[in-house]
Amino acid sequence: MRIPPSRSRTLRGGTAAVAAAALVALGAVPALAAEAEPDLGVGTIAPIKGVQAGSAFSTPLTFLNKGTDEVPVSYVTYAVSPGLKADETYRNCSYYTIPSHDEMPDSHVAACKIDQPLKPGVVYATAKPLSLKALDSALNDDLRVTIGVTEPDPDGGDTGAGDPVQGTGDPLTLVEKNPATDADRKNHPESAASADVTAANTADFALTGAELKGEVGDKVTATVKFANKGPARVQGALDESVTTVDIRIPEGTSVVKPHDFCEVITKTHYRCGTSQSWVDVDGGESYPFVLRIDKAVGRTVGAISFSGQERPFDRNAANDTAQIVIDTGKGSDTSGSTGGTGGTGGTGGSSSTGGSGSTGSTSTTGGTGTTGGSADTGGSTAGGATPQTTGGN
Repeated sequence: MRIPPSRSRTLRGGTAAVAAAALVALGAVPALAAEAEPDLGVGTIAPIKGVQAGSAFSTPLTFLNKGTDEVPVSYVTYAVSPGLKADETYRNCSYYTIPSHDEMPDSHVAACKIDQPLKPGVVYATAKPLSLKALDSALNDDLRVTIGVTEPDPDGGDTGAGDPVQGTGDPLTLVEKNPATDADRKNHPESAASADVTAANTADFALTGAELKGEVGDKVTATVKFANKGPARVQGALDESVTTVDIRIPEGTSVVKPHDFCEVITKTHYRCGTSQSWVDVDGGESYPFVLRIDKAVGRTVGAISFSGQERPFDRNAANDTAQIVIDTGKGSDTSGSTGGTGGTGGTGGSSSTGGSGSTGSTSTTGGTGTTGGSADTGGSTAGGATPQTTGGN
């Protein structure tokens, strides 16, 4: 299910105002022709699979100047999702983290100045494959690479990025590979490219229910919890809930107020999503439901379970279900034991099977009519046993 719009993160403060001011400026001042950007491309990056959590891995990168002019200086930027980080740092790169914003998770960024000319029509590759490391929380991560001629500004978009830290290792350099062929041009279509990085790891998704007690007319709050117990962080599709939770409402109760992340399937069935398209280790969601007890039905149970996306990474099925349990108290009972109370015993005693009141009162074994009508005494005498059972039916 999609992330509820009411819970989507808004743009960082000031972004909308800046955009509005820019539109006003465009209307007030004639637009100037912008200098054309050089046509640079990043080679397609193959998906990286089977990485071991906690280990290093590498991938080659290629670039192409598809224009007609030489580019004297360029900037290569690579960014990885939170489960990855740079394995070695280059002294011509600055490193910083952009916090999650506008539905995007955290991003670890390296901005590298390539102070060497890029000839037109020539394919370049990094002198060594780019070295990265999968953290213990790695699972379904990604790598994004861009090339341009403008120096990246870590906080130019008001992202809240921390101060950049300069690398200390050998510089990141590019080497000529070969003159570009038609296939090379097709393989470097844009100035940015990305690849999925999949680690061999697991994540334990767990559900917790609630156990409550109340009486008819009471309102109680049942809080269902979803948690990722790790060790991996899980990233889902952008703008999609990382998982969904089905909640069944216990019999004898009704929903007064559901949680905002939840949609109604039926009056007794709700489906709940997540506030983001990822869930960190030890992260998750809480879904409080305000319920009203409408009927005393004793102990009543509602089921909780996962639905939606498959979870091949979750190998512990023991905590994939839970329950909402509510003790609503005992309802009215029309069985014989209830019929044997003092109030209804007299009525039972007047039935044709139980005998007339005079018979019950003159019985030497059943006792007087009053005594014979009681549940305890009547049940222990020959005269009271039959009326109690039949009268109750």
